Order: sequence, then C-alpha cells, then structure tokens
Amino acid sequence: MSTNDEIAQHLGILSRRDPHIARAIRETGMPTSRRTQPGFATLIRTIVDQQVSTAAGAAIWRKLKTAAGGTVNAKSLAVLGEAGVRANGMSGQKTRYTMGLVAAAQTGDLNMAALSRAGDQAVRDKLIGYKGIGPWTADIYLMFGLGRPDIWPVGDLALQAGAQFLLGLRQRPNPKKLDKIGESWRPYRSSVALLLWQYYSANR
Repeated sequence: MSTNDEIAQHLGILSRRDPHIARAIRETGMPTSRRTQPGFATLIRTIVDQQVSTAAGAAIWRKLKTAAGGTVNAKSLAVLGEAGVRANGMSGQKTRYTMGLVAAAQTGDLNMAALSRAGDQAVRDKLIGYKGIGPWTADIYLMFGLGRPDIWPVGDLALQAGAQFLLGLRQRPNPKKLDKIGESWRPYRSSVALLLWQYYSANR
C-alpha cells in the first residue's frame, strides 16, 4: 500500500469481484496513498494522533517538530526531555509513552530498521510490547510507515462506520465482526481501509 498506482491496482482487482467495492469507487473515487517515511518519527506521530482529530494531531506535531529542531528522533526528544515534550502539546500520558520509546530506541531495544524487515505479526507483537502502543497504533504504523498491503485495523471506529454504511448494516460492526467482513478483501485490506475511511467521510 505504497503508491496511488498500487492502491488503484488492488482495488481494481477487488472491484471486479465485489460490487460493494465497485460502488464505493464509483461514488467517492480512488483513495490516495498516505504513505510516510518509516522510522521513529512516524511511530511518534501515531502516538500524537491517538484519540484526537486530524487537525489537532497535525497542530501538535508541527509544534513538537519545531521544538525538536525540525527533526523528531530519539536524540532530539531526549534533549527536550519529558517537560519539553509535554510543553509542546502532548498530554502527560502521551509524553510518558513517548519518553518510554525514546529510552527503548536509545538502548537499542527498539530498532526501527530491524522492524522494517520483520513480518507483519512480528512488528505488531514488538510494538504492542511498549506502553502506549495498542493494536490500532501498531496497525497504523504498519500501513502508513511500512506500507504493508494487508493491514486491517478493526478497532478503528471510522473504519467500522464505513463498513456499516457501505454494506447497509443496521449497526456498526464490532472488531470481531469487522475482522470477519474483511476476510473476503485479503490480501489488499490496507487499500480497502483507505477506501472505507473515504467512504465514511463522504457519507457521515
């Protein structure tokens, strides 16, 4: 799920066998890539974006990046320290999560280059081992930081709502139900997630 061409290819394949996917594309168009650079900064950005609006997350990130001298990495955040990170828009809880990741990166326990070479489940298991990173954060990093094509963040409320709207369900599917729904969209569920987020935004 790296480029717009790959997303269009994946969804094109699915649309030929699934009329719901075809309809979503007709109504909202092809979604665009949200791929970012893999690495520590992108992981911290997913922490910033937890449970806040897109606009709020972007504002906090700009402030934090400026305070870090334009580059967010373990070294620049260690220089800022816990007080400096919190002073630039992060909640106390997210600051503690961030500083935990800073410490892990500095000791080598968190090796972003090694993560980029690991399989999806190995990445997920490693990241969830750190405080503040749950399945959603791990999946978002896998999708946008590592560009993995078959990630399905079932705990995402907007994704659940997008599936509800597209499939005409009476209720928003819970994670277990959404996981089952997504089975027919393997191995391109990352592209479907982008489409459903777009579909949700267009129909809410």
